[in-house]
This record gives sequence, C-alpha cells and structure tokens, in this order.
Amino acid sequence: MIPDLGKYAGAVLSSYAVSIGLIVLLVALSVWQSRKARAALERVEGKAKRNG
Repeated sequence: MIPDLGKYAGAVLSSYAVSIGLIVLLVALSVWQSRKARAALERVEGKAKRNG
C-alpha cells in the first residue's frame, strides 16, 4: 500500500506535512473569522432590537 519513495521520501513527506498544516490553519482561521462575524452580527441585531 505505501509506495517506496526512495531518495525523495523526505521531500514528499515534508510536502504532505506542510500541505496538511496549511489546510488546518485555513480551517482554523475560517472558524475564528466566522465566530467573530457572528458575534458582531449579534451585537448589531441586539442594538436594533433595543432601538425598535
């Protein structure tokens, strides 16, 4: 199942690691921005409800 990467094993595995790390970073950043936007929207909606 696992291919023999030979002399390129280090480059291939490090590329996989960097790619996975960047994907995790992008997902985490997206979740953080979503929570931040949702909190801001709730604040704005709360002000609108109080003002009528």
